[in-house]
Amino acid sequence: MFARGAQFFALDDKVKAAVPCDPATFVGWERDAEVSPATGFADHKESIQVAYDQRQWGSHWPVDDNCPGFRDEALTFMGDCESVVHKLLECFAIGLGMPYEDFKKALDNSAQDCNSAMRFMNYYDVTGRTFPTGHMRVMPHTDMSALTLLFQRVGETGLEVCPGREATTEYAMGDEWTPCNPQQGAITVNIGDALMYWSDDKLKSNFHRVRAPNPGEYQKQRCSIAYFCQPCLSAVCQGPLKKYPPITGQQMAESRYMELDWLKGHEAKQAAAKGIAGHKLPISVA
Repeated sequence: MFARGAQFFALDDKVKAAVPCDPATFVGWERDAEVSPATGFADHKESIQVAYDQRQWGSHWPVDDNCPGFRDEALTFMGDCESVVHKLLECFAIGLGMPYEDFKKALDNSAQDCNSAMRFMNYYDVTGRTFPTGHMRVMPHTDMSALTLLFQRVGETGLEVCPGREATTEYAMGDEWTPCNPQQGAITVNIGDALMYWSDDKLKSNFHRVRAPNPGEYQKQRCSIAYFCQPCLSAVCQGPLKKYPPITGQQMAESRYMELDWLKGHEAKQAAAKGIAGHKLPISVA
């Protein structure tokens, strides 16, 4: 899949812009578009996010004339990721005392309102550049998914993780970070906001970031692929202890957008009028 991502990112920006990112869903291509509320800097990367076709997202796939085989191979890979995710969820279900069927139904990638997606990321070569202390290639954040599978290439360092957010300051700035360097054949798995909510906070959604390289560290192009397994929009999520009220996948997603100020002014008020604000996730989001 890295070869398919490289094939797309090598295209002229005008060609890539034919599949622009939809700010409401993140599906499509973006470049230097995400600005960290923690640092005020834009992420130094470009990405394309793709999703399953049954939601009728529109023409978010690169056309075959430009990227032959991209769509078919990506969908096959996404299916493989689903298999890995559900093996992990079977284990989590046992530990949480929950029926695995609850996860299986709510995270069904064949459902018409499936909200899972995959993102290809391309961090630019910054050889010879220096950055101020605390500068990020990607801001500290958590994923809103249940689980995220992250694929990295050996030698392309920069990813760091932070302890559970109950032990962190806002945006996890100034706290202890641990490098998560890629290893051959390994998949990095992030617990996301949805699974934290679902587990009554037993499983912590972890902060992670991509730090700008220091002099002497790897500074060339860095590529990664993330598969986000997210609740279907109509799925109802609630932990076995019922610590928090039931919440749908739609409300969970829109609550996330509100906290990140991706819903502006009147849109946030409209969302609140629909009752979404009453289901705000019980965690701060970077």
